[in-house]
Amino acid sequence: MPSHGSITKAGKVRSQTPKIEPRPHRSPTPRERNKYNYVKRVLNASTQQKE
Repeated sequence: MPSHGSITKAGKVRSQTPKIEPRPHRSPTPRERNKYNYVKRVLNASTQQKE
């Protein structure tokens, strides 16, 4: 089967791309996450049912 390009050139672009460090990430504390989920599920759902 013919292929579209040489196997020896595989991964050329990815290896040439400069590595960029990810930005620092801080996950929310469980208390913050639970409050966000409560507001999203309970409070927003109750306001949509009234309309």
